[in-house]
Amino acid sequence: MSTAPDYWWKPGFSLPALLLAPAAWIYGLVSGRRMLARPKAKCRLPVICIGNFVVGGTGKTPFAIELACRLQEEGYKPGFLLRGYGGRQKGPLLVDLAIHGAGDVGDEALLLARFGPTVVAANRPAGAALAETQPIDLLLMDDGFQNPSLAKDLSLALVDCTVGFGNGRCLPAGPLRAPPQKQILKADCLVLIGDGDAAEPAVHLAGRRALPILHAHLRPQPDEDLAGHRLYAFAGIGRPQKFFAALKDMGYDVKRTRAFADHHIYTESDVRDLLTEAEEASLQLVTTAKDMARLETADGELFHWISSTTHVLDVRMEIDDEDRLMSLIRERLKRRKLAG
Repeated sequence: MSTAPDYWWKPGFSLPALLLAPAAWIYGLVSGRRMLARPKAKCRLPVICIGNFVVGGTGKTPFAIELACRLQEEGYKPGFLLRGYGGRQKGPLLVDLAIHGAGDVGDEALLLARFGPTVVAANRPAGAALAETQPIDLLLMDDGFQNPSLAKDLSLALVDCTVGFGNGRCLPAGPLRAPPQKQILKADCLVLIGDGDAAEPAVHLAGRRALPILHAHLRPQPDEDLAGHRLYAFAGIGRPQKFFAALKDMGYDVKRTRAFADHHIYTESDVRDLLTEAEEASLQLVTTAKDMARLETADGELFHWISSTTHVLDVRMEIDDEDRLMSLIRERLKRRKLAG
């Protein structure tokens, strides 16, 4: 996946978006109809979907991890289901941290597998069937909001308050995966991530359907090892600039940055350049947990070297309305049980 163009995230006129408008209209028509299709399969486990309206990162994986930790505190045994984007395995496959790398199952699956049984599957119903064999009683689906193949008991739609729907256009003219007025019909709850007013269109749509609206914040965790160093930050995530800005907002001395495409598969040339540039300028390399998952599971001495010398800026999703979310989940589980 290439880096998303800047005009995707800027409301207003854009010549590239205008030229791509016919293709975006067709894409939106097809994706909207597909999304509203009746599910083909139902899991024996309750399914909670954590999705978003646009491509790129809104914090779905950190949200899934935080929710899993809270569910475990409540006595539940959650597991994860995801496509495994960036991995070569189509599944269904149970992730094993001892043998699988990012090239097999994708970086997100490796992060989730640290917190519970994790299944990757391009075919969601097949993945759900495998998840049913695991010692879990609830399935958290990371992404898949637009995929109608598997029935969901609760769909949480995350919206980044700093970008919202971007320019409001569907792919390829903008970041929307389907028209928002279609997507909102499949959402059970809106979760606003961060601060800002760019999410107002989403709030308006949710308000018209009387959906509950929750709030959460993705909090970078301070790292004493980064203080006092001149940093070279690099990232291959949905919006690398957000990561770079977080470092600067925390007061770290970021001297150089390098952005890669989302889920970028690092080559030896990439790693060699990063190490050489950092050494020549006496800079400390720093990246994200997703990027590190790709680097530390790649083969080769250069990858081992950069993994051992690069710092990771950890982030945590803080769900402001956590108790309200748990009440909503308990209500949906009760409704499922009564429905048989």
